[in-house]
Amino acid sequence: MKTLRYIQSAIFILIFSMTACTEKIDVTLDNTYTRLVVDAVITSDTTVHSVKLSTTTDYFSNQVAPAVSNAIVTISDGTTTVTLKENTVRPGVYETENTFYAVPGKTYKLNITLATAINNKTNYEAISEMDDVAPLDSIKLMTIQQWDVTAIQTYAQDPISVNFYMFKAYINHVLISDTLNEVFITDDKLFNGSYTNGIAASYLDQKKPDEKIKAGDTVTLQIAGITSQYYNFLVDVSSSTGFSNPLFGGPPANVRGNISNGAIGFFSAYSVHYASIVAR
Repeated sequence: MKTLRYIQSAIFILIFSMTACTEKIDVTLDNTYTRLVVDAVITSDTTVHSVKLSTTTDYFSNQVAPAVSNAIVTISDGTTTVTLKENTVRPGVYETENTFYAVPGKTYKLNITLATAINNKTNYEAISEMDDVAPLDSIKLMTIQQWDVTAIQTYAQDPISVNFYMFKAYINHVLISDTLNEVFITDDKLFNGSYTNGIAASYLDQKKPDEKIKAGDTVTLQIAGITSQYYNFLVDVSSSTGFSNPLFGGPPANVRGNISNGAIGFFSAYSVHYASIVAR
């Protein structure tokens, strides 16, 4: 009987606490200091690569993050330094020539010099090593009817060393995984040194018009060999922007970037390979 009374008392206290907290509370959030935000990626593809610069905004701001223009942005591999040009119609976006590509095995350094200081700082830098990635032998498509999705299965030999991967999907050469919550990342703990033999690396929702596959469509999977630091950054971003229980969940973790002087964001250099299949 004592146990029953304890349970009844606990339920009463829980219900009381949930119903008693109905008073409206106005929360005032102080304005924080402005910080530089950097989104920078270079790959082994020969194409235009970009560095996007903006600043943080207040929590309740509904405006697009202000772009940072007129900066000097360079990328160096220790031997050659490339100066990026700001896009004339997209302020804050700095681009390489379309002949640029990064080389596996090299270490790249990003340097940013601002025309106007942000939080009393004008110089920022980041370093990223570029590892090679094992190529995909092939891919296959598998329909999962109960979920109404199509899985892209991978066939590749994973090296014995510790590796981290990112996968992106294309349909008819159009990138489908164009946001961070749509890319698939993984380490190789479950298959280190083994043949993947059909492990699913992407799922295409057949209820979404842009992901629906029709007969004759070309489906392409990109595999990228990313660093452990970039892997952790993507995990942190996913944890900070995904669902959490405000009552019983812990506070979101700080996103671990690699830009100096307190800037937010990441500079990543990674190698890529592709495999394609025509849907039937």
